[in-house]
Amino acid sequence: MQLKSDSFCPLQQHGPAAGATLTTTSYHQDAWRRLKKNKLAMLGLYIILFIVLIAVIGPWLSSLSYSDQNLNATNRPPSAEHLFGTDNLGRDLFIRVLYGARISLSIGIVASLINLTIGVVYGGIAGYFGGRVDRVMMNIVDILYGIPVLLYVILLMVLLTPGLTNIFIALGISYWLGMARIVRGQILSLKEQEYVLAARTIGASKWRILFSHLIPNSLGPIIITMTLAIPEAIFTEAFLSFIGLGVAAPMASWGVLASEGVTSLRSYPFQLLFPALAISITMLAFNFLGDGLRDALDPRVRR
Repeated sequence: MQLKSDSFCPLQQHGPAAGATLTTTSYHQDAWRRLKKNKLAMLGLYIILFIVLIAVIGPWLSSLSYSDQNLNATNRPPSAEHLFGTDNLGRDLFIRVLYGARISLSIGIVASLINLTIGVVYGGIAGYFGGRVDRVMMNIVDILYGIPVLLYVILLMVLLTPGLTNIFIALGISYWLGMARIVRGQILSLKEQEYVLAARTIGASKWRILFSHLIPNSLGPIIITMTLAIPEAIFTEAFLSFIGLGVAAPMASWGVLASEGVTSLRSYPFQLLFPALAISITMLAFNFLGDGLRDALDPRVRR
């Protein structure tokens, strides 16, 4: 049977799909699209951005400092002049809460950076090399995990001067342990994939495979763990400052403000209310964002 040349024509000239183009989205674009659909996660993101903004520029807009005292205006309730009222030394609580946001957020950021640098590298090496290296490295993690953070801080308070530096050192000792375990588990599940075998076939070194292939493919759990570690670090600092093991006076973290507000809770409850609200709202915002990132970055729930 002989076919005529006019029996064939370009496909795009026929059917309702004529002129249609195929669009593709990357993994990160799809994750951002699904994150935007999560209202609680976006609310948490906006709250975090707002808190960071007012913590950075808020104190610059006021002539008062967190340590300025006015004994003629002690324990005043919230008003137009003092939005959050004043404490027993006449210091403006609104300014002190803003300065406290700087300290608490800086502690959360330091904890996340420690997670990213130490935890990812340590867990990646343990998971990829395996064997005796993995056993020794993870035994060290298990030993450090069994020592409470509070014990670290107490020992540092004895050896060093009290202050914010001790909090950073205590977080540096303990807060990367969870990240190391998560990254190790991810590397163990990924290192037998086909693309790793292909990289070995073309002669890629172990370090190149680890840092160029395995760790980038573990970014989802890494980002989620970093996001959820920030409120945990903020709460740890608030607790330590509340019991007197945190930052030293006259610095004003949210934990210090809450500790000072408890002493006058019955007479002036607003002195505890505002720092407690700041801690609660910040932790909820980060947890909402972390839950949204977990759902958005999980490839098993992609639609």
